[in-house]
Amino acid sequence: MGGFLTGAELEALALSFRIASISVLITLPFAFAAGLLLARAQFPGKSLVDGIVHLPLVLPPVAMGYLLLVIFGTRAPLGAWLLENLGIRFVFSWTGAVLASAILTFPFQVRAIRLSLEAEDPRLSQAAETLGASALDRLMSLHIPLALPGILAGAVTAFAACLGEFGAIITFVSNIPGETRTIPLAIYTAIQSPGGEAAAARLSALSIALALLGLILAEFLARRARIATGRA
Repeated sequence: MGGFLTGAELEALALSFRIASISVLITLPFAFAAGLLLARAQFPGKSLVDGIVHLPLVLPPVAMGYLLLVIFGTRAPLGAWLLENLGIRFVFSWTGAVLASAILTFPFQVRAIRLSLEAEDPRLSQAAETLGASALDRLMSLHIPLALPGILAGAVTAFAACLGEFGAIITFVSNIPGETRTIPLAIYTAIQSPGGEAAAARLSALSIALALLGLILAEFLARRARIATGRA
């Protein structure tokens, strides 16, 4: 890999993996909670909540980046408060890239988890409750294990999607080498640079390989999990 990519390109690759990993780990518990809520609960406004959760799938990433800039910019009320009181700054920082990636890939996890939970026989939960299992017991021994195929598939798919995120990141946190320049931004930089065609081709090939690997891995893990839980 070191001979295939330059030092700056390896730096962009490492940053991409770092941002994607943290994004998925942070959002996974919330994605499971949202998936469980949408799969099991009935309440007024459920369609609206469902639409809001999945909005990042259809909203232009640049628009999402702009909204984040308006909300979390250092001159925005919330962004200024976070900076002054907690020392948290998202703009022009890799943490902002994590935030943008997390929001945009959150629906991938929710949808996969929700589909797994909806495939679960509701009579199992009713039977467990009848036998005295608490909500926490049912969550740990029933819902999470049976949702494992969706959890794994959603996490890996979201990770792969994070690696390819461009519009929201460049709009919200700019294109700073070593700080916010992920693989897609490195490709953009190479295209804009004289003689950068070879670098753009290398990074594009790498992005395609990583995306394909992520999709294959997501399907493999989901299949293995279905076998392990007896749902194959």
